[in-house]
Amino acid sequence: MNQTRISIIVAASENNVIGKNNDLIWHLPADMKYFKDTTIGHCVIMGRKNYDSIPLKFRPLKNRTNIIITRQSDFKAEGCVVVNSIEAAIQKGRALNDTELFIIGGAQIYAQSLHLADRIYLTRVHHKFEGDAYFPALDLAQYKLISSRDTPPDVKNEYALSYLVYDKI
Repeated sequence: MNQTRISIIVAASENNVIGKNNDLIWHLPADMKYFKDTTIGHCVIMGRKNYDSIPLKFRPLKNRTNIIITRQSDFKAEGCVVVNSIEAAIQKGRALNDTELFIIGGAQIYAQSLHLADRIYLTRVHHKFEGDAYFPALDLAQYKLISSRDTPPDVKNEYALSYLVYDKI
């Protein structure tokens, strides 16, 4: 049995907003680069609505195995693996011998998989936003902060960011 790390990667505001109207609220190239650099070469697991929110020119996410979870039995996405549960997605990633699977959202998938995560890559966007999709509150007593890096806003990134990595204790 291979040891596959199950990770969640998310960018969330100070009030845990992650999106609105099935879209990101912010444009943060630094975080997009971090996301890409962290997930490249691995399986990315996402819900169908999250997949649909990715601009067409970026679908499927390149150099990653895209695994989409949906209850729609007839859903197809070219170049992607389609499954009907988080457990099936994890099983598929393990069968591909991936060392780290990344759960990339959306809100329902995060809520359903938080208890499965060995590691959480949280980009904290230092601003409060209004939205309709939220990342669940983390019980930090269950996690150990293993890495932290702060970046100030700049010309391309309007908000200060903290890249936080937590491992489950």
